[in-house]
Amino acid sequence: MKITRKDVEYVAALAHLELTPEETERMREQLDSILTYIDKLNELDTAEVAPMAQVLAEAHPEAAWRDDAARPGLARADALAAAPDAQEPFVKVPKVIER
Repeated sequence: MKITRKDVEYVAALAHLELTPEETERMREQLDSILTYIDKLNELDTAEVAPMAQVLAEAHPEAAWRDDAARPGLARADALAAAPDAQEPFVKVPKVIER
């Protein structure tokens, strides 16, 4: 599957990204390269390969799962102080979805 400039521009618009013509072309080349690689992977015979949920599970079992432990986070006052626009206790953000 070949990615066109129009495809990149469509996805960029969905993500509210403004790309220069150079960025659009670079993104088109990169996405095209990724999809070409995926097409090659789809050609592989995986009939004898056991399905797995996580790649790390067998190679590094200690990295696959860890205990879910609470850790101290950013204090609310610090988070609100760092926000460009806040109204206690909320951070105000610009509207991004239009109807």
